Amino acid sequence: MSSVSETVLELDLGALHHNYHFLRSKLNPDCKMLAVVKANGYGGDATTVALELQELGVDYLAVAYVNEGLFLRDAGVTLPILVLHPQPVNFELMVAKCLEPSIYSERLLEAFSRFASDQKLVAYPVHLKINTGLNRLGFDPQQATRAADLVNKSEFLSLRSAFTHLAASEDAAERDFTLGQLAAFDEVLPKLRALGDQKFFAHATNTSGILNYPQAHYDLVRSGIGLYGYANAPELDRELKPVMRLKTVISQIHNLQPGDSIGYNRGHVVASPMKMATLPIGHADGLPRALGKGVGTVIINGKQAPIVGNVCMDMIMVDVSEIDCQEGDEVEVFGTIQSAEDLAKKANTISYELLTAVGGRIKRVVLR
Repeated sequence: MSSVSETVLELDLGALHHNYHFLRSKLNPDCKMLAVVKANGYGGDATTVALELQELGVDYLAVAYVNEGLFLRDAGVTLPILVLHPQPVNFELMVAKCLEPSIYSERLLEAFSRFASDQKLVAYPVHLKINTGLNRLGFDPQQATRAADLVNKSEFLSLRSAFTHLAASEDAAERDFTLGQLAAFDEVLPKLRALGDQKFFAHATNTSGILNYPQAHYDLVRSGIGLYGYANAPELDRELKPVMRLKTVISQIHNLQPGDSIGYNRGHVVASPMKMATLPIGHADGLPRALGKGVGTVIINGKQAPIVGNVCMDMIMVDVSEIDCQEGDEVEVFGTIQSAEDLAKKANTISYELLTAVGGRIKRVVLR
């Protein structure tokens, strides 16, 4: 008997609890934890996840953009929220909802300093992003001292944290590069702390950094994908539980004969008698076309069913010739049997992309 009757994304809060406590167990008691809930909680539901983490005792949240923080505030989240990539056009909304900006460039620092002065803000918290090798956003280490000095001298701003982002903390082959990033961060931190009496906390590690570089936990760690059940390493993935389970059902079963074709552009031509099932999920729901034509699989009654033909906008077709199943049976796209990481590898991508692509029209079901 199927537990679902349509395509749903289950959010297992028990798994979230497990992952949170597992990651917390790797930290010193006085080390804070920041939970990353950007991209709608990595494709799940940001407000549900954020409110649950707030109850669990997480210290900080992070989002990518201001509008993501607005949704959390409107949902009742009261934790401090770091905005990792703010834009000047949103400063007014950001401050109205007490969101804290990452300051990553001289242009942004000058713009927010002017805004803070015009609005007569008092010691508004900002976070200084330092680029040590990822080369996306951030001050070069030699620029960071000047930026921090400007913040310290401003009556309108206060330095809440200084942080960097590791580029390859999951990759053992890049350990020397990661240690180089940490060394660059360690070199600049004393210079920042010497500038004034404002205390700030330092942070550098993402999920893989938490697990692989315990010496670099500093005052706070940031976890995103780990909270959702993935650690970028098979041996560590086994310690975590997937929070999100994408499920659907069999809409119809066809018995096809040699020469019959399946889907658009006759994406698969049947070579021998086949039992085929049609499922109500497609690339509009985040299932990439790269999984079509036998590349990807789903799980039906514990067995793998290959996707045949092209992935359609709203449907896929799978080969169930060797599976005892019927219309209405439950299908796992990814979850506890086939993880998002397993399925992503088949499409030559990563779990992050598969998770965050789950479409908004898919119903979210919270399992408490």
